[in-house]
Amino acid sequence: MKKIIAFGEIMLRLKAPGSERFLQSPSLEATFGGGEANVAVGLARFGMDVAFASLIPPNRIGDACIAELRKQGVDVSRIVRKGKRLGIYFLEAGGNQRPSVVLYDRAHSAIAEAVRGEISWDRVFAGAGWFHITGITPAISESAALLSLEAVLKAKEKGLTVSCDLNYRKNLWKYGRTAQEVMTEIVKHVAVVTANEEDCQKALGVSADSDVESGKVEADHYRRLTDRVLEQFPDLKKIAVTLRESHSADHNGWSAVLNNRDEFLVSRKYEIRSIVDRVGTGDSFAAGLIYGLHALKSDREALEFATAASCLKHSIPGDFPLLSVEEVKNLVGGSGSGRVQR
Repeated sequence: MKKIIAFGEIMLRLKAPGSERFLQSPSLEATFGGGEANVAVGLARFGMDVAFASLIPPNRIGDACIAELRKQGVDVSRIVRKGKRLGIYFLEAGGNQRPSVVLYDRAHSAIAEAVRGEISWDRVFAGAGWFHITGITPAISESAALLSLEAVLKAKEKGLTVSCDLNYRKNLWKYGRTAQEVMTEIVKHVAVVTANEEDCQKALGVSADSDVESGKVEADHYRRLTDRVLEQFPDLKKIAVTLRESHSADHNGWSAVLNNRDEFLVSRKYEIRSIVDRVGTGDSFAAGLIYGLHALKSDREALEFATAASCLKHSIPGDFPLLSVEEVKNLVGGSGSGRVQR
């Protein structure tokens, strides 16, 4: 099996303890995370041969970041050590009716200031068969957007399958170009898209005919939505959309759909109560889907695996989906009682 490459920005994550407000107590929990890196870790945990490509500064924070990726089984040989700082994000976890809050501090980070030519895509894609990117990196800066498009074009030229998680982040698109302008150009060259309903509306301009803020979702809306996306992008082979029913910050309904042009598939629905950490759950879904498309027999099995993986991620603190294939398959098989395993 050929190597999978994920490209993007990994950040230092600083989180208020538990469900505290920012600096309610004088401490912040420091870990690492970021959309594409989370996918790489998930795939490595599932036993896939995966490398993370990025720019990370040559300082002690950068060293610790790379060590953490290496500890999770991710190949870090494609990382360029360059730049002055690692991006940071601050997280305040919500509870009940109080939503979680994310604050970004990633201006002038190593990847935000990266330009075309700083990464040798010939070296990055050597021996690779799949390339994963998200809509987060193109949102950071205009130069990062150009670098992302360069990467996608080079990957497609070399015959890699390209996947993209749209991951619309309204607080990042500040440099003068809109998400639709940038992402529609990137998705023209993508084979597999993962997204949620808001991503499709805000990044691609394709409506689901539903209110994404209402917290209620209906699968039939997403048959129309995914049909429209596939019609708009003729080279796109599959699109998977996660469906989140937000009853509160602690209680969500969770399911997904997949449209592969031949079938419209709807996953099992999970009721997730007492959420521990919902950050990175979409990344866990993307990792599960990529794993499933490589290792399982059908798109149906891949969708169920991805949905179960992302369900389980809601129970794990931190960005990274620290899961095994066996754990996910057990949930797919109906073992979701949470009883102690002895």
